[in-house]
Amino acid sequence: MNPGIIDFHTHIFSRRLRENRNSYCLQDSCFRVLYESPKSKMAGATELIEAMDENHVAMSVVFGFPWRDGDTFKRENDYIMNVTAKHPNRLIGFACFDPFHEDAPAEAERCLRAGLKGVGELAFYDSDISSDVLDRLAPIMGAALNTGTPVLIHTNEPVGHRYPGKSPNTLQGIYALVLGFPENKIVLAHWGGGILFYELLKREVSEAFKNVYFDTAASPFLYHPKIYKIVNDIGGLDKILFGSDYPLIKPERYFREFETAGLTGDEIVRISETNAASLLNLSHDQI
Repeated sequence: MNPGIIDFHTHIFSRRLRENRNSYCLQDSCFRVLYESPKSKMAGATELIEAMDENHVAMSVVFGFPWRDGDTFKRENDYIMNVTAKHPNRLIGFACFDPFHEDAPAEAERCLRAGLKGVGELAFYDSDISSDVLDRLAPIMGAALNTGTPVLIHTNEPVGHRYPGKSPNTLQGIYALVLGFPENKIVLAHWGGGILFYELLKREVSEAFKNVYFDTAASPFLYHPKIYKIVNDIGGLDKILFGSDYPLIKPERYFREFETAGLTGDEIVRISETNAASLLNLSHDQI
Protein backbone atom coordinates (compact mmCIF):
# COMPACT_ATOMS: atom_id res chain seq x y z
CA MET A 1 0.00 0.00 0.00
CA ASN A 2 1.48 3.32 -1.08
CA PRO A 3 1.02 6.08 1.49
CA GLY A 4 0.59 8.88 -1.03
CA ILE A 5 2.99 11.76 -1.41
CA ILE A 6 4.78 12.83 1.79
CA ASP A 7 6.43 16.24 1.92
CA PHE A 8 9.21 15.86 4.49
CA HIS A 9 10.18 19.53 4.86
CA THR A 10 7.63 22.30 5.47
CA HIS A 11 7.61 25.33 7.77
CA ILE A 12 4.48 26.67 9.45
CA PHE A 13 3.95 29.36 12.06
CA SER A 14 1.17 30.34 14.44
CA ARG A 15 -1.11 33.23 13.54
CA ARG A 16 0.34 35.24 16.43
CA LEU A 17 3.81 34.94 15.00
CA ARG A 18 2.80 35.61 11.42
CA GLU A 19 0.91 38.74 12.39
CA ASN A 20 3.86 40.06 14.41
CA ARG A 21 6.69 39.18 12.05
CA ASN A 22 8.57 42.44 12.59
CA SER A 23 8.77 42.10 16.36
CA TYR A 24 10.12 38.57 16.05
CA CYS A 25 12.69 39.79 13.52
CA LEU A 26 13.94 42.17 16.20
CA GLN A 27 14.04 39.32 18.72
CA ASP A 28 15.99 36.78 16.66
CA SER A 29 18.77 37.78 14.24
CA CYS A 30 18.71 34.50 12.31
CA PHE A 31 14.96 34.71 11.83
CA ARG A 32 15.44 38.30 10.64
CA VAL A 33 17.88 37.22 7.93
CA LEU A 34 15.38 34.73 6.56
CA TYR A 35 12.06 36.50 7.08
CA GLU A 36 12.59 40.25 7.31
CA SER A 37 11.66 40.73 3.67
CA PRO A 38 7.89 40.84 3.05
CA LYS A 39 8.61 38.62 0.05
CA SER A 40 9.62 35.79 2.41
CA LYS A 41 6.45 33.75 2.59
CA MET A 42 5.03 32.53 5.89
CA ALA A 43 2.14 30.10 6.24
CA GLY A 44 0.02 28.39 8.85
CA ALA A 45 -1.50 24.92 8.89
CA THR A 46 -4.61 25.99 6.99
CA GLU A 47 -2.60 27.43 4.10
CA LEU A 48 -0.35 24.39 4.02
CA ILE A 49 -3.22 21.93 3.82
CA GLU A 50 -4.80 23.96 1.02
CA ALA A 51 -1.49 23.80 -0.88
CA MET A 52 -1.24 20.07 -0.17
CA ASP A 53 -4.68 19.52 -1.65
CA GLU A 54 -3.78 21.57 -4.73
CA ASN A 55 -0.60 19.53 -5.23
CA HIS A 56 -2.02 16.11 -4.29
CA VAL A 57 0.22 15.77 -1.23
CA ALA A 58 -1.15 13.29 1.29
CA MET A 59 0.94 14.18 4.36
CA SER A 60 3.51 16.78 5.38
CA VAL A 61 6.17 16.91 8.07
CA VAL A 62 5.75 20.30 9.76
CA PHE A 63 7.98 22.40 11.99
CA GLY A 64 8.71 26.01 12.71
CA PHE A 65 12.06 27.67 13.34
CA PRO A 66 14.96 27.02 15.76
CA TRP A 67 14.14 29.99 17.98
CA ARG A 68 16.71 31.21 20.45
CA ASP A 69 14.04 32.38 22.89
CA GLY A 70 12.65 29.58 25.03
CA ASP A 71 9.15 30.98 25.41
CA THR A 72 8.88 31.38 21.65
CA PHE A 73 9.99 27.88 20.71
CA LYS A 74 7.77 26.32 23.38
CA ARG A 75 4.75 28.27 22.18
CA GLU A 76 5.43 27.42 18.53
CA ASN A 77 5.98 23.75 19.37
CA ASP A 78 2.61 23.83 21.15
CA TYR A 79 1.14 25.16 17.91
CA ILE A 80 2.67 22.24 16.02
CA MET A 81 1.22 19.81 18.57
CA ASN A 82 -2.23 21.38 18.27
CA VAL A 83 -2.42 21.35 14.48
CA THR A 84 -1.06 17.80 14.18
CA ALA A 85 -3.61 16.61 16.74
CA LYS A 86 -6.32 18.32 14.69
CA HIS A 87 -5.07 16.84 11.39
CA PRO A 88 -3.42 13.52 12.37
CA ASN A 89 -3.77 12.02 8.91
CA ARG A 90 -2.30 15.04 7.13
CA LEU A 91 0.37 16.61 9.37
CA ILE A 92 3.36 15.02 11.12
CA GLY A 93 4.97 17.29 13.69
CA PHE A 94 8.63 17.79 14.56
CA ALA A 95 9.96 19.75 17.55
CA CYS A 96 12.11 22.76 16.73
CA PHE A 97 14.29 24.93 18.98
CA ASP A 98 17.79 26.32 19.42
CA PRO A 99 19.96 23.41 20.61
CA PHE A 100 22.12 25.89 22.55
CA HIS A 101 19.24 26.94 24.80
CA GLU A 102 19.45 25.46 28.29
CA ASP A 103 15.88 24.15 27.98
CA ALA A 104 16.48 22.40 24.65
CA PRO A 105 16.96 18.85 26.01
CA ALA A 106 13.85 19.12 28.17
CA GLU A 107 11.90 20.56 25.25
CA ALA A 108 12.90 17.62 23.06
CA GLU A 109 11.71 15.22 25.76
CA ARG A 110 8.46 17.14 26.26
CA CYS A 111 7.57 17.24 22.58
CA LEU A 112 8.42 13.62 21.87
CA ARG A 113 6.43 12.47 24.90
CA ALA A 114 3.52 14.53 23.63
CA GLY A 115 3.55 12.65 20.33
CA LEU A 116 5.66 14.64 17.91
CA LYS A 117 7.44 12.31 15.51
CA GLY A 118 10.90 13.84 15.26
CA VAL A 119 13.16 16.79 15.96
CA GLY A 120 14.10 19.50 13.49
CA GLU A 121 14.85 21.38 11.44
CA LEU A 122 17.74 22.19 13.77
CA ALA A 123 20.11 24.78 12.35
CA PHE A 124 23.41 26.47 13.14
CA TYR A 125 23.29 29.55 10.97
CA ASP A 126 26.23 31.32 12.61
CA SER A 127 28.82 28.55 12.83
CA ASP A 128 30.13 25.28 11.56
CA ILE A 129 29.03 22.08 13.27
CA SER A 130 31.78 22.24 15.88
CA SER A 131 32.59 20.05 18.87
CA ASP A 132 30.58 22.50 20.98
CA VAL A 133 27.59 21.94 18.73
CA LEU A 134 27.96 18.18 19.09
CA ASP A 135 28.06 18.50 22.87
CA ARG A 136 24.84 20.50 22.83
CA LEU A 137 23.20 18.02 20.50
CA ALA A 138 24.09 14.95 22.57
CA PRO A 139 21.11 14.95 24.98
CA ILE A 140 18.73 15.86 22.15
CA MET A 141 20.00 13.03 19.98
CA GLY A 142 19.69 10.75 22.99
CA ALA A 143 16.01 11.63 23.37
CA ALA A 144 15.41 10.96 19.67
CA LEU A 145 17.31 7.67 19.80
CA ASN A 146 15.27 6.50 22.78
CA THR A 147 12.04 7.11 20.88
CA GLY A 148 13.31 5.88 17.50
CA THR A 149 12.54 9.23 15.89
CA PRO A 150 14.57 11.06 13.23
CA VAL A 151 16.44 14.34 13.63
CA LEU A 152 16.45 16.77 10.71
CA ILE A 153 19.53 19.00 10.45
CA HIS A 154 19.95 22.06 8.24
CA THR A 155 22.97 21.68 5.98
CA ASN A 156 24.05 23.50 2.85
CA GLU A 157 26.75 23.38 0.23
CA PRO A 158 29.95 25.11 1.45
CA VAL A 159 30.68 26.63 -1.98
CA GLY A 160 28.75 28.68 -4.51
CA HIS A 161 26.60 31.77 -4.19
CA ARG A 162 25.47 33.29 -0.92
CA TYR A 163 21.80 33.43 0.02
CA PRO A 164 19.78 34.11 3.20
CA GLY A 165 20.14 31.22 5.61
CA LYS A 166 23.29 29.80 4.08
CA SER A 167 25.40 28.77 7.05
CA PRO A 168 29.20 28.45 7.30
CA ASN A 169 29.02 24.70 7.75
CA THR A 170 31.69 22.49 6.20
CA LEU A 171 31.68 18.94 4.94
CA GLN A 172 34.02 18.08 7.81
CA GLY A 173 31.51 19.45 10.29
CA ILE A 174 28.61 17.54 8.74
CA TYR A 175 30.67 14.35 8.74
CA ALA A 176 31.61 14.87 12.38
CA LEU A 177 27.91 15.09 13.20
CA VAL A 178 27.22 11.78 11.49
CA LEU A 179 30.16 10.09 13.18
CA GLY A 180 29.14 11.49 16.54
CA PHE A 181 25.69 9.91 16.49
CA PRO A 182 25.99 6.72 14.44
CA GLU A 183 22.84 5.04 15.75
CA ASN A 184 20.52 8.01 15.27
CA LYS A 185 18.26 8.37 12.27
CA ILE A 186 19.53 11.61 10.78
CA VAL A 187 18.05 13.55 7.87
CA LEU A 188 20.39 16.08 6.29
CA ALA A 189 18.39 18.83 4.62
CA HIS A 190 19.15 20.31 1.20
CA TRP A 191 20.93 17.21 -0.13
CA GLY A 192 23.29 17.26 2.85
CA GLY A 193 25.25 20.08 1.28
CA GLY A 194 26.51 17.57 -1.29
CA ILE A 195 28.16 15.23 1.18
CA LEU A 196 26.07 12.31 -0.05
CA PHE A 197 28.39 11.94 -3.05
CA TYR A 198 31.18 10.84 -0.71
CA GLU A 199 29.31 7.60 -0.18
CA LEU A 200 31.16 6.57 -3.34
CA LEU A 201 34.36 6.34 -1.30
CA LYS A 202 35.38 2.71 -0.84
CA ARG A 203 36.06 2.98 2.87
CA GLU A 204 34.25 4.20 5.98
CA VAL A 205 31.78 6.76 4.65
CA SER A 206 29.03 4.46 3.36
CA GLU A 207 29.03 2.53 6.62
CA ALA A 208 29.01 5.74 8.66
CA PHE A 209 25.99 6.93 6.66
CA LYS A 210 23.92 3.79 7.18
CA ASN A 211 21.25 5.70 9.12
CA VAL A 212 21.49 8.97 7.19
CA TYR A 213 18.89 10.31 4.78
CA PHE A 214 18.82 13.41 2.59
CA ASP A 215 15.92 15.68 1.71
CA THR A 216 15.45 17.67 -1.47
CA ALA A 217 14.40 20.99 0.12
CA ALA A 218 15.16 24.00 -2.13
CA SER A 219 16.64 21.73 -4.80
CA PRO A 220 15.15 23.72 -7.72
CA PHE A 221 17.07 26.77 -6.48
CA LEU A 222 20.31 24.87 -5.92
CA TYR A 223 20.80 21.90 -8.26
CA HIS A 224 20.20 20.82 -11.81
CA PRO A 225 17.38 18.23 -12.09
CA LYS A 226 19.88 15.60 -13.21
CA ILE A 227 21.00 15.28 -9.57
CA TYR A 228 18.17 12.76 -9.14
CA LYS A 229 19.49 10.41 -11.81
CA ILE A 230 23.07 10.82 -10.59
CA VAL A 231 22.04 9.86 -7.06
CA ASN A 232 20.10 6.93 -8.48
CA ASP A 233 23.16 5.79 -10.44
CA ILE A 234 25.26 5.69 -7.27
CA GLY A 235 22.60 3.65 -5.51
CA GLY A 236 21.36 6.29 -3.11
CA LEU A 237 17.73 6.76 -4.13
CA ASP A 238 16.34 4.81 -1.17
CA LYS A 239 17.72 7.48 1.17
CA ILE A 240 16.22 10.50 -0.60
CA LEU A 241 13.14 12.19 0.83
CA PHE A 242 11.03 14.66 -1.10
CA GLY A 243 10.93 17.91 0.85
CA SER A 244 9.59 21.11 -0.67
CA ASP A 245 10.67 23.72 1.92
CA TYR A 246 7.09 25.05 1.64
CA PRO A 247 6.13 27.86 1.44
CA LEU A 248 9.46 28.71 -0.21
CA ILE A 249 8.65 26.43 -3.16
CA LYS A 250 5.45 24.62 -4.04
CA PRO A 251 5.58 20.83 -4.52
CA GLU A 252 4.49 20.97 -8.15
CA ARG A 253 7.85 22.41 -9.15
CA TYR A 254 9.62 19.33 -7.80
CA PHE A 255 7.21 17.01 -9.58
CA ARG A 256 8.10 18.69 -12.87
CA GLU A 257 11.78 18.20 -12.10
CA PHE A 258 11.23 14.50 -11.40
CA GLU A 259 9.87 14.19 -14.93
CA THR A 260 12.66 16.33 -16.41
CA ALA A 261 15.23 14.13 -14.69
CA GLY A 262 13.78 11.06 -16.39
CA LEU A 263 12.87 9.20 -13.21
CA THR A 264 10.60 6.18 -13.57
CA GLY A 265 7.27 6.01 -11.81
CA ASP A 266 8.69 3.58 -9.26
CA GLU A 267 11.64 5.87 -8.56
CA ILE A 268 9.34 8.84 -8.04
CA VAL A 269 7.21 6.83 -5.62
CA ARG A 270 10.28 5.88 -3.60
CA ILE A 271 11.44 9.50 -3.30
CA SER A 272 8.05 11.03 -2.64
CA GLU A 273 6.25 8.30 -0.72
CA THR A 274 7.71 5.03 0.51
CA ASN A 275 11.13 6.19 1.77
CA ALA A 276 9.50 8.67 4.14
CA ALA A 277 6.77 6.28 5.23
CA SER A 278 9.39 3.71 6.16
CA LEU A 279 11.57 6.20 8.05
CA LEU A 280 8.57 7.53 9.99
CA ASN A 281 7.21 4.03 10.68
CA LEU A 282 3.80 5.02 9.39
CA SER A 283 1.23 2.31 9.86
CA HIS A 284 -1.56 1.63 7.36
CA ASP A 285 -4.16 3.32 9.57
CA GLN A 286 -2.04 6.49 9.59
CA ILE A 287 -1.87 6.63 5.82
